[in-house]
Amino acid sequence: MPRISYFPPERLDDPELIGYLEHAARYGAPRPESQAIRAHVPAVLRSFSQNWQRTFRTGVVEHPLKELCRVYVSKTIDCHY
Repeated sequence: MPRISYFPPERLDDPELIGYLEHAARYGAPRPESQAIRAHVPAVLRSFSQNWQRTFRTGVVEHPLKELCRVYVSKTIDCHY
């Protein structure tokens, strides 16, 4: 059972933050559940999302390294990627 609740998206009024949650829900990355937890602190959601964009979507990290990161995270949390 999770100890941190998901922030109710209907309580957000900042279009930028709403956009981050909608994007995660649509594409599955970053995980929508994680984003909903980050939304408890808007500055955390904003900072994480902006850095995710810069790192993973706009080409700073090459695709093979992204895959290694995914495998590492999956093995770390024992998710059987």
